[in-house]
Amino acid sequence: MEGKPVLEQLSAYKPGKQVKDIQNEYGLSRIVKLASNENPYGCSKKVETFLTDNIKELNIYPDGNAGELRKTVADKWQVTESQLVFGSGSDEIVQMLCRAFLAPGLNTVMATPTFPQYRHHALIEGAEVKEVPTIEGKHNLEQMLQMVNENTKIMWLCSPNNPTGGIISKNQLHEFMLKCPKHVLIVLDEAYYEYLSKEFDLSAITLLSQHKNLIILRTFSKAYGLAGLRVGYGIADESVISKLNVVRGPFNTSSIAQKAAVIAIQDESFLDETLGYNVEVKHDFEKFLDQIKWGYYPTETNFILVKTPISGMEVFDFLLKRGFIVRPGELLGCPQTVRITLGQKDDMKELQRILYELEQQVSKER
Repeated sequence: MEGKPVLEQLSAYKPGKQVKDIQNEYGLSRIVKLASNENPYGCSKKVETFLTDNIKELNIYPDGNAGELRKTVADKWQVTESQLVFGSGSDEIVQMLCRAFLAPGLNTVMATPTFPQYRHHALIEGAEVKEVPTIEGKHNLEQMLQMVNENTKIMWLCSPNNPTGGIISKNQLHEFMLKCPKHVLIVLDEAYYEYLSKEFDLSAITLLSQHKNLIILRTFSKAYGLAGLRVGYGIADESVISKLNVVRGPFNTSSIAQKAAVIAIQDESFLDETLGYNVEVKHDFEKFLDQIKWGYYPTETNFILVKTPISGMEVFDFLLKRGFIVRPGELLGCPQTVRITLGQKDDMKELQRILYELEQQVSKER
């Protein structure tokens, strides 16, 4: 059977090797996964209790409107319930956006490197993709604006940006919103919003009343530790949300995911605690990288893109054999780097020991 011609040019998402397979291949008793930017501290204990005690009625379809979660999120961010759309992770909302607004003859603008699903789903819908290289990991907003024409339908802004960790400032965003033509839907992907220092919070929700062509994406997969349950959301004007609801599947978030997200967003102590751990580990790891003279991109996330003296693939292989999984930059559009999720303190100390060993080897070969 023939599908869309573009599918011959694209690849399905390829997850990394499973932990058990790596353990067997290298004879390792323990693996530390630092490749997918998951929360290494798990999720709220209140969520764990719910999952232990309340797994029932799985024969009943979930609330397709995500009513309880919708009210909880609306109350938290002081928006109306009709301004929200929910998805199986924010990834699904990216897919919805492309399906709703892109088609052959239209185009979309994005940074490179950035979250690859923007490009992937845009191409599937037949749209032209215009990519603008980042500058030291940050969006080149002026150049991105210059790429806009009458056929541009979506502009993707990822802040903090994955995989570089770079951010857009509040002044930059406000100026950009004023300059960008109103026929362009601006997608501000804030998957790592919770990790931002308060001084870098864009307060983007306050812009929604002035800019009906803005949608903000958030997720429960990162800071809230619910990656395995797949739930994210978008906040926008009702005119945008109504279109997304037309293409959204009727039961696209599960009952369990909806309830867990309600509990997670209300447990602020868990969030504060883990964010504090993340900052501590980040500062310690940055000091270590400074000591061995490895560069890195400043980050406001739970990961760091590290510049490596050898190829990222070589660093990946070296670490994998020693029980650490990271993401080689060659797979992210950033040669000679590795993206490392900030793990728990003891694991990061062990990672430092191994990286120091690698640096010593590389130094002898220089």
